[in-house]
Order: sequence, then C-alpha cells, then structure tokens
Amino acid sequence: MTTDRRPDPVTRALAFLTERAVSLHAAAVLRMGYGLLYLAFLLREFTHREEIWGPGSPWTPDLARELLGQTGEFSLLTLSDSGTWFEACYALAVLTSALFALGWHTRAVSVLFAVVVTSFDGRAVFMMDGGDNLIVLMALYLTLTACGRHWSLDARRARLRRGATHPGALSEWRQQAALVRSRLATLVHNCGMFVIAAQVCLLYGSAGLYKVQGGLWRDGTALHYVLHLDLFRPWPELSQLADDHSLILAVSAYLTVLVQVAFPFALFSRLKYVTLALLLSMHLGIAILLGLPVFSGAMIIADAVFLPDRLLLRLAGALLEDGRRRRTVGLVG
Repeated sequence: MTTDRRPDPVTRALAFLTERAVSLHAAAVLRMGYGLLYLAFLLREFTHREEIWGPGSPWTPDLARELLGQTGEFSLLTLSDSGTWFEACYALAVLTSALFALGWHTRAVSVLFAVVVTSFDGRAVFMMDGGDNLIVLMALYLTLTACGRHWSLDARRARLRRGATHPGALSEWRQQAALVRSRLATLVHNCGMFVIAAQVCLLYGSAGLYKVQGGLWRDGTALHYVLHLDLFRPWPELSQLADDHSLILAVSAYLTVLVQVAFPFALFSRLKYVTLALLLSMHLGIAILLGLPVFSGAMIIADAVFLPDRLLLRLAGALLEDGRRRRTVGLVG
C-alpha cells in the first residue's frame, strides 16, 4: 500500500511564493525603465515646470488642495506656495529618479520615488497625457518588489559584502532571523510582481473591450478620426501621410482590438512574444504619430514584466558583447 506524500495545494502555493523570488531581472528592468522615464520627463519639462506644477500654474495650489481633499490624496507640492519649496521638490524629484534608476538603497528610495511621483501627479492631474497614471501605479507596486537585487548599485555592494563576510560569523538566531526576513521579502516581492502583471492584463483587456463597444472601432475608422484631432498631431504632414493609407489604418484598428482583448490569454502560449511585438509597434506608433511618448514609454516598460529572466540575461549579454566589440574596433581603428 502506497501513500501520496505530495504536499497539498496550499503548501505548494506557499512554497512557490516564499522560496524563490520570481522575475528579479524583469523587476530590475521596470526599476530602471520607470526611473529613467520619469527623469527624462522631468528634464524635458524643466523649462515649463512653473506652468505645470509651480505656484504660478493656471491650476493653482488652492485648486489642487481642493481636489486632493476630495480624493483623499497627498502632494508634497501643496504643502507650501513658496517658489523655493517648489524648486527644492523639483530637485528632489530629479535626484530621486536618478537614484532609483541606479538602484541605490533601493528599498528606501523606491518609497521616496513613489511619494515624488504621486505628489507631482496629484499637483497637476489634469495636465498630463495619461502615462503618469500608470507610472503612479507602477511606482507604488515597485515598493513591494526586490527590484534592486540585480543590475544596481545595491547588487554591486551586496557582492562586495558577500566576499568579505564569513558564513559562520553570524549567530544561530541571527541566521534564523535572516531566513525569516528573506522568506517574507520573497513573498512580498512575488505578490508585487503578480499584481503588476495582473494590472497590465486588466489594462489591455479593458481597453480592448471598451473599443469593441465603439462603432468607429468596429467599422475600422477610429484611427482615421484620431489622426485628425489637433491635440494629437505633432507632425501634421506625417499624420496626413498615414491617413492616406486607409486600408492599413483599418487593419491596424482591428488588429489593435484583437491583440488587446486576446493579450491576457496569449500569455499562456507561445503567442505571447508575437502579441508583445505587436504591442511594441503599436506604442511606438502612438508615441510618434500622436505625440504621447510618456504614455507609450510607460506601457512599453510595463510589458517587460512578462519577459522571462533568461531572455533578459541573454539580451544583456548580447548588448555587453556588442559594446566590447565596438570598443575593440575603436581601439584598433
């Protein structure tokens, strides 16, 4: 007589969540991506910072406080109407974004990055292009993850520390405490990454279902009308050139709806990479034709959560090898 000694489903699920951190390199890509994206956004808007977030903005601090009081949100920028305070907050945002991208004391800086992003978003919520909403969500979720475990200054410091520390130097109770802390951190990280993946699936799925309900998307003319909106025509000649190819626009409209609706289901098959490639091309088109680079960049970075670590390591290795080859050619030349 044999007995089934396999653990029950709850035990297996708990072991999966606590014993191994998933997608650590994908989390690092998200950290670097959103840190660099927000840094670039702040630097791009540096000359317009006063009109968007400053005390002299058309969306005045009093209006922002009134809205924040209704929504229950918080913004550092509304604590004072002083121009000096605003400039200090802006400098803090730039520095925090850079340190977050570099992965310097990531646990603490990730919380500060989330505070900075939510503060700037809450100060001028009606003056952004929509990409800031996703950045706010991702900044909050990334505080739960171990996004500084790889490709960061923290990872470099940890390697140096491991080389200088002997395993027997810690007492038994400290080793047990370290194990508990490691298991808890792994659990929180895995839950954070699953929430990020679920958020992206929900975003694409709901966007596709909303489009299905629209008559312009069903008859394939939605992109034609989008290209004629003055607010989304950074290059009118390019928009007109794209509009001249009505068949391509109709196919693109149908394909957009199909890919977005099917995306959550395609993740469980090899079609995942096809859909990710199509979504990448879609977001690049939105960035160029509609002039929404922050929104497109935020979506492209979010899609990286579905890339396996082995693929990211392979891509990183290829980039390093290409860099070495270019330096060698430059030295020889």
